[in-house]
Amino acid sequence: MIRLRDAALAYGDRTLWRGLDLDVAAGEFVVVLGPNGSGKTSLMRVLLGLQRLTAGTVTVHGRPPRRGSDLIGYVPQHRTVVPHTPLRARDLVRLGIDGHRWGPRRSRPEARRRVAAVLRDVGAAEFADVPLELLSGGELQRVRVAQALATDPRILLCDEPLLSLDAEHQRIVAGLADRRRREHGTAVVFVTHVTGARDADPVLPLADRVLDLGRFGGVQAGGVQAGEVRAGEIQAGEIQAGAA
Repeated sequence: MIRLRDAALAYGDRTLWRGLDLDVAAGEFVVVLGPNGSGKTSLMRVLLGLQRLTAGTVTVHGRPPRRGSDLIGYVPQHRTVVPHTPLRARDLVRLGIDGHRWGPRRSRPEARRRVAAVLRDVGAAEFADVPLELLSGGELQRVRVAQALATDPRILLCDEPLLSLDAEHQRIVAGLADRRRREHGTAVVFVTHVTGARDADPVLPLADRVLDLGRFGGVQAGGVQAGEVRAGEIQAGEIQAGAA
């Protein structure tokens, strides 16, 4: 589903990461860690087709990534809604269906059915008609997950969606991504910023593999082959058992 080979990304003289080899298969849950400034969000932008690599190659579903692809669902970091935004929860999800692409839109009945289905799947049907500004942070992130799933994507990219959420909603949002990959075979790449005890993070126990981008900084040469435990890619069980 996702393949990077000898990938590097730099801004001017500053290299965020280099020598990165990574494969993510269908149904796999890969967690991406790294300190602030290590290029986690930039990796998401590369996979979304919004940022070009400095060196190396990347393919998504066998092709170079392109912006607006229906094959990819994207869940951003939690951010507050601008006051008086006239959108309801169902309106935001509808934008995930045809608000980002050119060409004919889905028929209204078809779109309404799809919106209702994904809101129900993430447990957000009860506030489908609530204005976004009245939703709690956890409720809003559930709606954003529904928006990301609206096109039935093969790949789900999550860019630190648990920030600023309480522990209960962190578990809910992480669990939605995990259920998606288990029930639909969707590949999940989930960025998180671990603070404190690593085994307290609700995402790490779900991971098949963990990629530490901090180990691919400009002073680090060489990458990881998929499945190997070295130079930045760590088995999830080892992180849970190891020290922070």
